[in-house]
Amino acid sequence: MTATVTVPVPAMPRRRKDPSEIRQPESGEKNVLLAAPRGYCAGVDRAVIAVERALEHYGAPIYVRKEIVHNRHVVDRLSERGAIFVDDTHEVPEGARVVFSAHGVSPAVHEEAAARSLDTIDATCPLVTKVHREAVRFEKQGYSIILVGHEGHEEVEGTMGEAPDSITLIQNPEEARAVELPETDKLVWLSQTTLSVDETMETVDILTQRFPHLEAPPSDDICYATQNRQVAVKKIAPGADLVLVVGSANSSNSVRLVEVALEHGAKDAHRIDFAREVDEEWFHGVSTIGVTSGASVPDLLVQDLLRLLADYGYGDVEEVRTADEDVIFSLPRELRKDLKAAGLETSNKKNGADRNHELR
Repeated sequence: MTATVTVPVPAMPRRRKDPSEIRQPESGEKNVLLAAPRGYCAGVDRAVIAVERALEHYGAPIYVRKEIVHNRHVVDRLSERGAIFVDDTHEVPEGARVVFSAHGVSPAVHEEAAARSLDTIDATCPLVTKVHREAVRFEKQGYSIILVGHEGHEEVEGTMGEAPDSITLIQNPEEARAVELPETDKLVWLSQTTLSVDETMETVDILTQRFPHLEAPPSDDICYATQNRQVAVKKIAPGADLVLVVGSANSSNSVRLVEVALEHGAKDAHRIDFAREVDEEWFHGVSTIGVTSGASVPDLLVQDLLRLLADYGYGDVEEVRTADEDVIFSLPRELRKDLKAAGLETSNKKNGADRNHELR
């Protein structure tokens, strides 16, 4: 009996509508409000450059546990250069070199890597490391810890792994209203670094009403870049008929930007990975388009989007800046040590230039 083989038929590329097919706004005016800050933060920049420098210095392959950052374009480009992305350390050959992603890992992952004699480069964002250290310190001091975050996110898994017997995860206001906690005078909250500031504080306010002795972390856990990008979106959203956020679906801060835009006055908002994913139907009757990108997005993807928008008449671009960022994090200690021993540059810059947008 002859087996039947089904050959998949490649999808036909979608025909883009001609600009003449798009209903024009009543005002006849078209413009773009470009949020700033947007795109790469210092932690993402550091992690991506760490993989690039590791490939240059040690040669391919370099294994990376999970996605180094949550962006399809970045992961694809690094894969082309010789990075191999794996879901867990047991997939890395014994004795090989592995980079831990910017989202951080639990102590158990470090132990697994040591058991397999892996050479590790820890590219955890220093702001995530701060939360890890807070969890360890509060557990040692006898606190019960509430972690505000999203179940299954790599950062949350890493933080909970630092104090698994002391942390209760709360994902949203509804869970805050329902959670039952052990009787204790020592109760503190921490948070995932990439959350919506507004929703986090709503959750914390509910918890504080229920548990008046709940203490706050000594410093803000939500990272400066996440907050800055949300503030910028809040600024442009009220005047935007449509907000487009460049970022991947598994990027928590990118998804939050869409929600923040809608909550603060945008008539419509969508997240896209690439300009080619834009649906021109979104442009019908639209006068002002807001544009931003998540903290793991190289700016070249935003520039691609701006070129597409210009093709549809949105060539008038006004940058709306709400903050300036000049934070730079050093490369991971393990990588700096080996680069220094080889007499090589140990900064996270190349020839003094910003490497933020090299991943083409």
